[in-house]
Order: sequence, then C-alpha cells, then structure tokens
Amino acid sequence: MERLKMFINGEWVESSNGEAIDVKNPSSGEVIASIPCGTKEDVSSAVEAAKKAFHDEEWRKVNPHERGDLLFAIADKLKANRDELAKLETIDVGKPLAQGYADVDAAIRYFRFYGGAADKVMGDTIPIEDGLIDYVVREPVGVTAHIIPWNYPIQIISRSVAAAIAMGNTVVVKSAEDTPMTANKLTEYFAELGLPNGVFNHITGYGFEAGAALSGHPSVNHVTFTGSVQTGVAVAQAATANVVPVTLELGGKSPNIVFADCDVEKTVDGVVRAIIQNAGQTCSAGSRLLIEESFKDEFLGKVVNRFKSLEVNAGIEDKDIGPILNEKQFNRVMEFVELAKAEGQIVTGGNRVHVDGYEGGYYLEPTIIDGVSPESKLAQEEIFGPVLTVFTFKDTKEALELANSTEYGLVTGIWTKDINRAHYLASRIDAGQVFVNNYGAGGGVQMPFGGYRKSGFGREKGWIALYNYTVVKNVAIKYGD
Repeated sequence: MERLKMFINGEWVESSNGEAIDVKNPSSGEVIASIPCGTKEDVSSAVEAAKKAFHDEEWRKVNPHERGDLLFAIADKLKANRDELAKLETIDVGKPLAQGYADVDAAIRYFRFYGGAADKVMGDTIPIEDGLIDYVVREPVGVTAHIIPWNYPIQIISRSVAAAIAMGNTVVVKSAEDTPMTANKLTEYFAELGLPNGVFNHITGYGFEAGAALSGHPSVNHVTFTGSVQTGVAVAQAATANVVPVTLELGGKSPNIVFADCDVEKTVDGVVRAIIQNAGQTCSAGSRLLIEESFKDEFLGKVVNRFKSLEVNAGIEDKDIGPILNEKQFNRVMEFVELAKAEGQIVTGGNRVHVDGYEGGYYLEPTIIDGVSPESKLAQEEIFGPVLTVFTFKDTKEALELANSTEYGLVTGIWTKDINRAHYLASRIDAGQVFVNNYGAGGGVQMPFGGYRKSGFGREKGWIALYNYTVVKNVAIKYGD
C-alpha cells in the first residue's frame, strides 16, 4: 500500500493532525493507498504559499511563452508515462482501461492547448479622443483553487490547472479523497519542473473539511469546482462571502433526441456510449432517451439488444462497464432502480453483478427504464449510474419540451438527417453543448463546456476558459498639451 503526501510550498508533507484516509480500488474494494487527511490549517498553509508565490518577482518574471514551455513539459511527462497513468486512473476510478487511456490523452491535449495559448491572449486599445491612449489588459487573477471530483480526476485537473498557469496564476488543487492517485503523479511532475515554491500546491482530505476550507479561504481569488449541485451551492456561498468569482460545472440530466430519419446504427452506438462511459458516472451522461413515437419499438429494441451484449467487469479487464465507485454510490443508484419497479418498467438490467475475483466491487447491469412520467425523480434527478430512462414524443415541439423539462441544461444530443430541424432545436434547447449526430465530439478540448440552470455557470475548456483566470484592467494615458 502506497503512502502519499501533500505538496505545499515546494515540500512533500503530512497533514498537520497526522491522520490519514484509505484509498480503495472500486473494482475490488482493496485498499491501494492512504493519503493525508488535510485540515483547515493545511489548506491555509497551501493558500498562503500560493499567495506569496504569486506576488514574488520570481514568478512574475516568468514570461508568457516560458509558462507555455512549462505546460508543454508537463504534456511531455504525461505522454512519456501514458501507460502508467492510464492504469493508475483505471485502478483508482474503476473505469475500463481504454477509458483510462482516453482520459490521459485528453490531459495531454489540455496542457498542449493551453501551453500554446499562454502567449496569445491579447489586450485591446479603445479610441476615446485625441491625446488619450486607452488600453485594456488581462492580468492573472491571483490564487486559484481547483476542487476536483472523483470521476475524471486527471482530465479535470488538467483542464483547469493548465489554463490557470497559462495566465500566470498560482494554484491550489484539492483532489477527491476517493481518487487522488493521478493527481499525486501530476504533482510529482510539477515538482520536477523546478517552479518557484508555492506556484503549484496539492492538498488531500475530505470535501467537507479541506474542500470547504479552500472554497472559503479569504486569500483565494477564484474557485473552480466540479461536482454535485448541493456541494456547488455551498462552494459558491463560501466564495461569495469573500466576493470571489466561481466556475461551477455541476450535474446533468442530458437527453439524446432520436428521430425516425436518423442513421440507426450510428445513433444506437452514440446513445449507448453516452450512458455507459465510466459506468454512467458522468455529469454529461446521456441519461434520458427521447424517441420519436412511431420509431420507438424498432429503435429501443436495438438499444436493448446492445445493452444485453455489454460486458461488466473490473476496470483493468477493459470490458464495457466497470464498477460503481463505492457502496454509498451503489446504494443510491439501487434506490432509483427500486423506484423504477414501482413507477414504471425495467426493460433490461437492474441487477447487481458479481464478478469473479472482484467480489468486493459494486457492479450493476446496464439498465433501461421505461413507462415513467417526465415529472418522476427518475426523469428529473441525476442517477449517476449506467441507467437510461426512455420517453417518446410525437413531433419536434414535444421533443423540445421534453428536452427542456428538467432543472439541468448541460448537454443534448440530436439525431436526425433533417438539418433544418437540427438547427431549429439547437437554437432553442437550453444546454451548454448541443451535439448533432454525435455525442461528445472526441473529448472536445477546444469546445466551451458548462451548463444552463442547475448545471452550473461559467465555462471550462477551450479558449474562453482562459478568461476565468484573468481580471480586466483598463489604462488611460493622457499625452500632449
């Protein structure tokens, strides 16, 4: 069992109280590591180190293109250790190994994308009047806090940290207590860069303690959080008390809207992949299937057959679906399954799977639920498992109403050959991302990602995310007589 440490002000340290948290492999329940149970005092040490580093001349004098070079160096480290990292992500999170590789590849792309952007964020000049030069610059915001969820740790750390450092900020990362392994490896790579002490800090611990202390720390200048709505509200409230901006990427109840004129086989594949990735433990999972009524029997039959062919096994075995994270998450998913038995019909799945050699894991058959009301909890709340809920619509208007009928608005998929219908729906659907005849667009590193309503606010990924980590300054200079 590996004993990990936190990284604060350029040093590897234990928690101030000496306590530790066990980290388990979701596939087996085996303890694979222990991490420091970070305290409020540890968080304060990390934040104050980041604050000092931000104001020190040593970091301020690192030029934008040099910050880009640092990010390229991290990308090279990730690529050189791709096999190790993919396996570590798989063991830590439980996802199939192919998905672990995909996450590492996305992390590499984030560091390269933002490394290339570091010296290309420009300011503006504003014509005011003769004898007055007015210009706008974007400066780094300061100390940035990054509170990372357990389901996609290496991807989500990379997309926000790379953008923050590209803009010249200093960073405090709080990784999820359940899945800190690749965050620790990434920290090792940052430690090897020889950055000024305090530029990059990694703390571990429980969300209610270390995470809460970080989101509410008065010396933090921006908070990025990905997770549940309930915790996101708490993070936003804590940051608001310090008048600090927040980027929130929260839950989703994302629909795939399937019309009878779709490319059937490609649509089946897209719909299935959208819900089974990471065992459905994805905020952008396509968890609602809306099918044109006249086409339901044909299309749903194909989806059911595909579900029945899927293999459930430990992540390292690299089958279709891995385990649910832990017993708590599994029990929550099963509560929804039991509700489905009372309110509707389980078309396929719904049972726990016992995997030989991995009896300590929590596995669930991929599940399809039909016959429930659009107002049901099953239609409205995030299940966070490989569970797909089916609805039908008669026409485009009803499809739109169903798509917009939840409190979320993260992602929507539209499957049709009618380009007019696709554009019409895309213009009226309340979702931060709309995909037509695809779902996910290869990871979408360059595409802004975020939601409407309770799916959060602000955007990550793409060029626009760089602006999260800047403040705008206007300078007006009078010249002449």
